[in-house]
Amino acid sequence: MMNHFMILAVLLPLRTCHTTYSQQESDVFPVTYLNVSKDLDLQRLLVEWDVVKSAHDAELAISFEIQVRRTNEVVWTEFRNVTLDKLGKPLHWTWDSNIPLECMSHAVRIRSKAETSKIWSQWSLWETLPGLDTSNRSGPQIFPKEKVLAEGSNITLCCIGGKGQTIKEFSVYPTVDVVKRTKSQVRLLTVGNLSHDKGSNIHVYCSDEDKGSHEAAFFVGKPPDTPKDFSCQTQDMKRVTCTWRKEETYLYGRNSPQYTLSKTSSQKMALCEASCPEQCSCSWDIGQQRIWNVTVTVENPLGKKSATDVFDVKHRVYPTAPFQVWEDCRDTEMTLHWNYKNTEIELFCQTEVVQPDGKVELHNSSVADSRRVTVRGLRPHTEYTARVRCAAARHFWRWSEWSQPLTARTKEGTPSGKLDIWREITPVFGGRNVTLFWKQTPSFQANGKIISYEVTWEKIEDDSQPESISFSSVYNSTRIFLDNHSYRISVMAKNNVNFSLPSILIISRATDNSTEELKEGQVNGTDDGIFLSWEPRSIYDSYIIDWCNFPRLQPCDLQWKRFGPNISSAVISSAAFVPGVRYKFHIYGSVASRASLLEKKIGYLKELPPHLDPIVRKVDLTYNSVTLSWDSYLTNESEPGFVRGYHVYVSPIQGNCNLKGSKKHILSANMLYFIFLLVIVPMLVAAICHWKMKWVKEWCCPVIPSPNKSKVLSFKEFKMDSEKVLKINDCLPDTLAVDSNADAHNPVTWSPVSSTPTEDNTDGHNSSWIYSSENVARDFPPTATPQTHTCFENFAYSSPLGAESDPYQIPETLEAGKINQAVVLYQPQCYIDIFHEDAASAIRETGERKNSLKYISQTDVCWLGGRL
Repeated sequence: MMNHFMILAVLLPLRTCHTTYSQQESDVFPVTYLNVSKDLDLQRLLVEWDVVKSAHDAELAISFEIQVRRTNEVVWTEFRNVTLDKLGKPLHWTWDSNIPLECMSHAVRIRSKAETSKIWSQWSLWETLPGLDTSNRSGPQIFPKEKVLAEGSNITLCCIGGKGQTIKEFSVYPTVDVVKRTKSQVRLLTVGNLSHDKGSNIHVYCSDEDKGSHEAAFFVGKPPDTPKDFSCQTQDMKRVTCTWRKEETYLYGRNSPQYTLSKTSSQKMALCEASCPEQCSCSWDIGQQRIWNVTVTVENPLGKKSATDVFDVKHRVYPTAPFQVWEDCRDTEMTLHWNYKNTEIELFCQTEVVQPDGKVELHNSSVADSRRVTVRGLRPHTEYTARVRCAAARHFWRWSEWSQPLTARTKEGTPSGKLDIWREITPVFGGRNVTLFWKQTPSFQANGKIISYEVTWEKIEDDSQPESISFSSVYNSTRIFLDNHSYRISVMAKNNVNFSLPSILIISRATDNSTEELKEGQVNGTDDGIFLSWEPRSIYDSYIIDWCNFPRLQPCDLQWKRFGPNISSAVISSAAFVPGVRYKFHIYGSVASRASLLEKKIGYLKELPPHLDPIVRKVDLTYNSVTLSWDSYLTNESEPGFVRGYHVYVSPIQGNCNLKGSKKHILSANMLYFIFLLVIVPMLVAAICHWKMKWVKEWCCPVIPSPNKSKVLSFKEFKMDSEKVLKINDCLPDTLAVDSNADAHNPVTWSPVSSTPTEDNTDGHNSSWIYSSENVARDFPPTATPQTHTCFENFAYSSPLGAESDPYQIPETLEAGKINQAVVLYQPQCYIDIFHEDAASAIRETGERKNSLKYISQTDVCWLGGRL
């Protein structure tokens, strides 16, 4: 009994386990049907499968695991949850391959699991689609086949070599982003980020070891976009035309976009055939139908888009352009007429008138169906351009196209405004010659063709008959003779219609009070012209400035400009103004057409350096000074600038008068100058000569006579170390040099300051300018510059120089070997003798060579401050 219970205790759990396992096995529903196919155009796998009918009857929720294998590698795994229905239809799934399906074999398998179960069914068998890599091939092949590719997409290409052959080359042209992968006899090539910028066609080339090859081409473009600006309209209520904007897809030929226009309710039947040269359009007869709902569809290999328009034909009237436009003109208005095709819709029209200055005016017709419009407020004898367009009066949709432009000219009218007139008065015996000038101002409107000018003048004091003369329109000036009485002068312009208003000018009585004594003020040029200013007077209602554009010619091309009463300055500019030419300006005040000269001005647009340097006429020499005298510089109108002063440069003979170390004196113009120069302080020279006395004696003065034995000089002696010494300030200067002065071209205005030399006025015209350099060390450049000097000799000093020496040779260049000790008289060391009668002419020649002044002490010539 006990054993029976023990057996039952063991068998009961085993039965329970068996019952549970059997129940779980009954909840597993394996795949009973699996079919795999492929769509090569889309490079897509199409999978179809099913499970047992009991699962459909129970409407179970089942999960499926799907795997895709490429050759021997699982490349994709996906789970799908499905709720079955009692219809028992098979299940479907698609998978897009990233490489061409032709390149390799692909296989699919599936297993399932009910939601109420924890056990997956067994895998189905692999359903395989063989690739061409397993076929017998005679040569390489490229896949996929030629196709259209979307811009910005990626594509993987493959090339399969001939049977038993390895791919040798697989390339793309033009060069694009490529990632290459190779697998035995199949080579893969991925092209990324396709773009039409590198060419709308991509060419692929493949070859194997057996020299077999294959080429393929692919087209890169864009899918179509929704048609833009799609609308429909009619011009005659009989035929409707729809238009839309053509979009670029970069695909052409058989791949270009195809357009279809149809009723929205029946898109299978096209209403018309679209034409797209630049803008797409399509037209069809509407018959009696007034309300339309149409759709345009655009399609290419990459996609398809559409747009719809619903409209009432009466609200979409787009009239034809008006034609046969003509005009009827007067002097200030113009009436335009036109025709247009008859329609069932009332139209109103708009006229565009283009002014001579380019300004556009629009004028609308006030009456519907009116075929004319009058434009007023026009200028006489002026050319205008006009055109017309029309639109529906009740249901405005859009304007028609413009008519052909019409150019018309209004008739002539009376001139408006006045001429601007001016005069130039020249006194002559018994009266005055008055030259009259006139010009048209911006405010003057000829309103026609000016055919003549009428000039009339009459005396103001008596009732004498006026005189007049007429001139052709080609003239703008004339000269008339007037006696010394006051005259009123008028000038009028005449066209084919009438005279303009007269411009009046009053010529005052000639008196002895002349304004020629007015002082001419100097004015300055600017970047924009010549700046003038004047003192305003409240009695004048305007100001006039006149000048000559070409003051050196006759006639000088007189110009004038008027200014208002509140203006007291102006910049006068002219294209004729050039640098270096002096211009004269007269400023007049005018009241009641009577002008009075107020001020005179002269100036340059830009001043230029003087043409010539001053010529030194006289040089007076004393023991410690030299006096220079030259003519005042010419200040006539031919000068290229105002002469404001002179520069005198002073330096030793070794120096350069143009160098910075020279002593510069700035002197005002029109004066007589006295320049007093002291002998250079001998301290430094004496020290140098004491240091190298032997060398100085050998090269400068081999034999120096004793001052005590000289019959020419007498001086007080004193002893220094038992030797007699010559004092420099007891000596007379020996030479004066005039050197080149390039800075003379630059006029400098002299302004006296406390540190400048004193100036003593003598008679208002000539004065003296004294410069004293006593006890003042002059800082000159230490290095002598070789140059030709103009010197003035001093006969007060006797030298042992040889008679055979060149009297015109610079002392420093004499050779000691050529000195004749027998000659005791001083020989001239320079080539200008200021004591001879021809000195002035010689100095004049040196002035013409642009020379300045240099002083040379006698110590610089020979002695150099050495001991006797």
